[in-house]
Amino acid sequence: MRPVTIVFSIVVLVVSARSALAEHAFERLPTPPLPTAVHHPNASQHGMVAAQDRIAAQVGADILEDGGNAVDAAVAVGFALAVTHPQAGNLGGGGFMLIRMQETGESVAIDYRETAPAAASRDMYLGNDGDVDEDAIYYSHRASGVPGTVAGLIHAHEKFGVLPFRRVINPAIRLAKHGHPIHYFTAASVEDYREILERYPAARAEFFKPDGTGYAPGEKWRRPELAKVLKTIRRHGTDGFYAGWVADAIADEMAANGGLITREDLANFKVVERVPVTGSYRGHDIISFPPPSSGGILLIQMLNMLALDEPAAFSGPDADSLHVLIEIMRRAYADRAELMGDADFVDMPTDLLLSPDYAATRASTIKPDRADQSSEIFNGVEPTNEGGQTTHYSVIDQHGNMVANTYTLNLSFGSGVVIPGTGIVMNNEMDDFAAKPGVPNAYGLVMGERNAIEPGKRPLSSMTPTLVLKDGEPYLSVGAQGGSRIITAVFNIIRNVIDKDMNMAEAVAAPRVHHQWKPDQVLYGPMVSNDTVAGLSSKGHDLAPFDWFATANAVMVKDGWYYGYSDERGPGGAACAPYAGC
Repeated sequence: MRPVTIVFSIVVLVVSARSALAEHAFERLPTPPLPTAVHHPNASQHGMVAAQDRIAAQVGADILEDGGNAVDAAVAVGFALAVTHPQAGNLGGGGFMLIRMQETGESVAIDYRETAPAAASRDMYLGNDGDVDEDAIYYSHRASGVPGTVAGLIHAHEKFGVLPFRRVINPAIRLAKHGHPIHYFTAASVEDYREILERYPAARAEFFKPDGTGYAPGEKWRRPELAKVLKTIRRHGTDGFYAGWVADAIADEMAANGGLITREDLANFKVVERVPVTGSYRGHDIISFPPPSSGGILLIQMLNMLALDEPAAFSGPDADSLHVLIEIMRRAYADRAELMGDADFVDMPTDLLLSPDYAATRASTIKPDRADQSSEIFNGVEPTNEGGQTTHYSVIDQHGNMVANTYTLNLSFGSGVVIPGTGIVMNNEMDDFAAKPGVPNAYGLVMGERNAIEPGKRPLSSMTPTLVLKDGEPYLSVGAQGGSRIITAVFNIIRNVIDKDMNMAEAVAAPRVHHQWKPDQVLYGPMVSNDTVAGLSSKGHDLAPFDWFATANAVMVKDGWYYGYSDERGPGGAACAPYAGC
């Protein structure tokens, strides 16, 4: 089984009290999708939570019923997923949260991405032969960056939440203390990663029974040590993780096993507020995450290239239209490889990469009848001399406030390291750096010097939490799991909604292709027809079938209704509405 990441999207309509529902009269019911539609979204006038885990989605819906706002629901789901979906939900990882406040029009990007420890160095993963030591960078104590999730979620709640923090974190504590029925997909994932999870005693004790057997689907799984950590965070806030006994436990485990994270690294972690990247696509406003995410820039760059043609030119998943999409992806990912990194460490031509003129220049080299070779396509700007497990959720409340959040462990179950006495699963996010510039990482991405390892630096990411406005009003919240495939998933979903007028479910479930410059190969899903594959092959594309694509969860706001859908490519998800359920 391949690395899996969670992705969930939440759109929220806040109500003042549960009794408000009884007094509410529907102004009108939505027009249902045509009977010919294969995939149907859930619909509600009271908000929606679409998540990779049904239990966590219901936690978010309950917060909305109790009068919580968008941020309250998002933070509650984030903590709950750390308990119920350990493949990606986490306290030991990091991520990005994108927020837009409707009243002021202010948008802010909250960066709580993991950072390289102070003792990290450029060539720390290179062996005596000069090659990358994959075991060290994937599944060792040295694989982890300094976690940012707890700081990021608390930062967002303190700044924008309305419910007491105790109410927001309590559902996760209850789930960890009293247990929850383990989902089939989680039980199967644990078995699939047994070899990794049995390496370390604390991980073995966390995920398997004393006799070594795994939990069967439906069995109750309790995580009392994780409950203790969550209670400490409830009482002490960020100090409950970055200081005190929890920080001591992390630092001691690292010191005893060759890890780099120290108490000072934890104490020095800082959340950074950044300015989102913005663009426009066929009259819709696009708001996405800036570096160290590459997703926002690439998404807007690809949409800018796509906008040069009328929607009719891309009316179906046929070879001619997909050929152009592939060539757009090829050029954007070439720019990613050489030009992007942590904005606090390197200068990037961000404004140029986002400009329609630059997109026109890049698109002008696309040949309508022939595939280019990636060896012939380089970044379009001369660089200066500078040195998925993922979870996404999105929120829109009754006032139009919007949140899109993505957090990660990198690979499934991160490094496989669990901190003894805590239940905290640690990330292996150091693989998102260029351990050896020019050599692919776990997702096949080639990265340059700008993403080389440096102390305190944040690795380049493909996470793409994105918000779309229509006529200045909330319209779409979308994100995905799946490493390098996240960006093209969001790209495809946005064009499906805007250009093809698909319902939310159809837009997420539609066939996709993916190209990331190198390796020079087009990945396509099982729903792409044989005729289309043959047509692309005749244009010179090297194609490979692939059964694991980014799993997206998204919510759309249309005519006063909220439509949510959890991508069925990733089992176990659900779209849940306040009062109405999943």
